[in-house]
Amino acid sequence: MSSPDGASHYAVRATIDAAAEPAALTTEGAAIFSDPPIAHFTAPASVPGGTAAEVAQRLGVSGLAARRLDGAGVAIAVVDGGINLAHLASRDVAASLDAAVTWPPHPVEAGHHPVGPGTLCAYGALIAAPRATLLDLPILPATGPGLLSDALQAYARLLAAVRADKPRFKALVVTNSWGLGHESWDFPAGHPGRYVDNPGHPFNRIVGTLSRYGVDILFAAGHGGQDGSGARSRSAIMGANAHPDVITVTGATLRGRRTAYASEGPGIPGMVYAKPDLASYTDFLGSEAGGPGEADAGTSAACPVAAGCVAALRTRVPHRVLNPRDLTVALRADALRRGPSSWHQSLGYGVIAPLRTAMRLGL
Repeated sequence: MSSPDGASHYAVRATIDAAAEPAALTTEGAAIFSDPPIAHFTAPASVPGGTAAEVAQRLGVSGLAARRLDGAGVAIAVVDGGINLAHLASRDVAASLDAAVTWPPHPVEAGHHPVGPGTLCAYGALIAAPRATLLDLPILPATGPGLLSDALQAYARLLAAVRADKPRFKALVVTNSWGLGHESWDFPAGHPGRYVDNPGHPFNRIVGTLSRYGVDILFAAGHGGQDGSGARSRSAIMGANAHPDVITVTGATLRGRRTAYASEGPGIPGMVYAKPDLASYTDFLGSEAGGPGEADAGTSAACPVAAGCVAALRTRVPHRVLNPRDLTVALRADALRRGPSSWHQSLGYGVIAPLRTAMRLGL
């Protein structure tokens, strides 16, 4: 963790030969958990179905602003591949960033990373919460996957920040547009150290701990893959992306339909069945972090858009008044639905509608 002094438990990253693992468990008296590769959920290239301005309109951002729900004093932690503030400025986004809370300590200064998915996430989060303060936690390298233990360390840094005697912000929202590409990246089914369906895995445990400190955590639902014939195959929502203390977000077009390649529910057995929780808008022309004219696409763009909605509400709704789970329930109740009010594997409880929630809460 960020400060090992006095800690009763430690997480140590190591490589252990598979044949030696049982002996290590017995000899060392330590639990062994998987440290699988993780990656940003990259969506296939798509033609933008609208613009960021249209997303703001559908979310009721002007109505939120009129109620002073703009993210002021709220921090949004972008746990991804790093933010580029200069690129955001080139897209007319004046972003505020607190460089004191970051992980890992790369030579590159926070806010000055190569333009990529992290910048896309920052852009989306600021649509509904333009006055929020960004936190840059670049756990994913510019090329190739990262490791779950990097995310564990990043969350430990966030936990230390909210535990401080004088927190740097009045609320914290965490957006995560990454996960495992496939269950095979993890230990095999039945292994006690497995991650994807194990609430006792250290990362799943720290997610729950951070939530209990009043932090709102959002994860992208992920994207379905393809089988050998080229047809789509179902990719389960798994690991922390199906955690009971997170808002799992899938993607919706501006017309309110689930986007192509977005993973459908339910969550993997062992975690929460009714995942995703909500849908949020995606496939729009926004950051152009992927190149000129490229859409901000997939659940990886939808998740930070939803995180910005949560940050906007947190401007005037502290967690001591409405804890993360209760706010999730409120957002589910107010979501825009096409059919019955119950959960559906495609869009969860519906498309997020923060202005409706704000009005119902009397803000």
